[in-house]
Amino acid sequence: SICSICSIYFFLFFYFFTIFIISLLFIMIKPDGVQRGLCGVIIKRFERKGYKLIGLKMLNPTEEILKEHYKDLADKPFFKKLVNYISQGPVIAMVWEGVDIVKQGRRIIGETNPLDSAVGTIRGDFGLEVGRNIIHGSDSVASANREINLWFKADELIQWKNHSTEWIYE
Repeated sequence: SICSICSIYFFLFFYFFTIFIISLLFIMIKPDGVQRGLCGVIIKRFERKGYKLIGLKMLNPTEEILKEHYKDLADKPFFKKLVNYISQGPVIAMVWEGVDIVKQGRRIIGETNPLDSAVGTIRGDFGLEVGRNIIHGSDSVASANREINLWFKADELIQWKNHSTEWIYE
């Protein structure tokens, strides 16, 4: 029937639209990643995948920003230790742009526990302990938007045309 055909077309349109939508991802290279000289390697993995860096800064985060950033973990026993550790800084804060970047970025990063992460992921290749897992990446589009607004001002995000875009996306 025509209704079922329309339903199929609507489903396919919605499915492909949601998969290929451009979104943003917040990434923070934690103090252990910075101190170990892994910043270039981490940036290279996202660039090699085809994602575009639109915000980057190095800073020593305050306890205030870290408490807000990790507020969903405030009731966990490791919260104070986590905030104290990351506030020792420096960290690299970044914003990346691309298709399905939150989901794909999490695949590039690996599992929270490096020992559960696949070889080839950042945590799988460079980490051994949860408390020194090198990198933070937003776990949802909503988290990414909240974290980006927390760490970056609007004028710190640079919109630019990447000459490789036509070689990455159809």
